[in-house]
Amino acid sequence: MSRSNLTKWLYVGLHIKRWLLVLLIGVVIMGLGFAYLLREVYASFTFPTWVGTVTLQFIPRWIRGLLFISVASGITVYGAWRLNRSIVSAVLPLGQQDQLFEQIYTNRTQGRGPKIVAIGGGTGLSMLLRGLKQYTSNLTAVVTVADDGGSSGLLRRDMHVIPPGDIRNCIAALADAEPLVTKLFQYRFGEHAGEGIAGHSFGNLFIVAMSEVTGNMEIAIRETSRVLAVRGAILPSTLEDITLVATLEDGRTVRGESVIPHAGSPVSSVAIEPADAHVNPEVVRALLDADLIVIGPGSLYTSVMPNLLVRGLGEALLRSHAHKVYISNVATQHGETDGYNAADHYAAIRRHFGRDDIAQVVLANSNLPAEPLPGEWQSTPVLAPGDVDYGGARLVLADLVAPDHRYRHDSERLAAAVMRQYYERDLRVYAEAIASPGAPRT
Repeated sequence: MSRSNLTKWLYVGLHIKRWLLVLLIGVVIMGLGFAYLLREVYASFTFPTWVGTVTLQFIPRWIRGLLFISVASGITVYGAWRLNRSIVSAVLPLGQQDQLFEQIYTNRTQGRGPKIVAIGGGTGLSMLLRGLKQYTSNLTAVVTVADDGGSSGLLRRDMHVIPPGDIRNCIAALADAEPLVTKLFQYRFGEHAGEGIAGHSFGNLFIVAMSEVTGNMEIAIRETSRVLAVRGAILPSTLEDITLVATLEDGRTVRGESVIPHAGSPVSSVAIEPADAHVNPEVVRALLDADLIVIGPGSLYTSVMPNLLVRGLGEALLRSHAHKVYISNVATQHGETDGYNAADHYAAIRRHFGRDDIAQVVLANSNLPAEPLPGEWQSTPVLAPGDVDYGGARLVLADLVAPDHRYRHDSERLAAAVMRQYYERDLRVYAEAIASPGAPRT
C-alpha cells in the first residue's frame, strides 16, 4: 500500500471506514482512561519543576490538547500504514502489493452488481464475459455441450464426458488468476507432443482429469473455477450427451456440430438429439433469478441455438422477468449464416421458439469496415437494417468491433453497450409511458 493509495481506503463501499471508526473510538476511550489516571496522579503527588517543563505546562491546556491529538494521529496513521505494509508484503508477491486496494474495491463493488446470465458458446461468449466481469461478479455463463470437433470431440468420445472446450474458454475469460496460469490453461499441444496428446488443450485435459478425481463434471467445473479464481459461474446447458442435427435447405439432414458448417447447403433448422434432453437445474435457477439475460454472440446454429433447444431452458428464459438482450454477430459465418443480416439472425431464433417476445433489445454493430473482409475468410459484415421487423424488439446500434479485428467483438465496447441497455431500461420505459398518455402507468 503506497502513500498514493492511502486515501483510496476511504472510498464508499469497502467496509473499511466503519472498522477504522471502531478502532478510533477504542483509542479515544483508552486515552480517556489514561487521562483519569494522570489526573489522579497529579492530584496525589508533587513533582519536580522539570516535570512541568517536559509536559509543556507553560502552554495553555487547549493548545496542549490539540498538539497531543495531532502527534497521536500522525503516529497512529504511520503505525497503521507500516503494519498493513508488513502484512501485505507477507501475503502478496513483490510488485503486486499496490493492487490490494483494487482487489478489495473490485470484490466489494462488483459483488453488488446485477445478476447476469449469458447464453452462448465459442469465442463470442468468452469475449463478452471478459468485458462483463469488470461490472459485476454475479455472472453465469450457460454453454453448449454439443461440440464434437477437435480436442473436445476426442475427449467426449474417448472419456464419455461433456465436451470441455467452451467451458475452458469461459473459465479463462472469467479467471482472476495470474496471466501465466491463464495462458497455460489455454495452451494447446502441437504435433511435436506425439500421438495421443497432440492437438489437445491443457485446460481440456485439466477439466477432464478433475472430473475423474471428483467423480462429477459439475464439481470439476466448480473446483477448476475455484483454483483459477473465476469471477462467476459456468454451467453446461444440459448434463446429457446431446448431438446437434441440422436440416439443410436442399433437404438433407446432417448430424454433428463440426459437420454443419461444411455441409455445402444453407441451414434451414436445427434440433438436438435426444430431443427430451433436460436442462441443467442450476441454469433454470440462474435464469429465473437474473436481472439481465444476454443471448449471444456466437455461432448462431452451432453455439447459441443448441442451448435454447434444451428442454426447459427456453421455457425458463421466457418466464424470467429479466431484461433480455440479443447480440448479433458482427460477421457472417461461412456455411452457417452466409448473407444474414442482424434481423435474419434474430428471426432464426424466433422461428425456432415459435414466438416473438424473446428479447427486448437486439444489439448490433454500427462500425462497418470501409473495405471488404479478406476473401479467404468467406465472410461479410453483418448489416443491421432499421426498416425490417425485429419481432417487437428494439434495434440498438453501437460500435462493438475490435480495432485490430474488424470481424470480432471488442470485449470492453460490447460489455459497455450491454450494461448501458440494462441501466437505461427503466428510464426508457418511463419515457415511453410519458409519450403515450393513454398507456397505463406503473
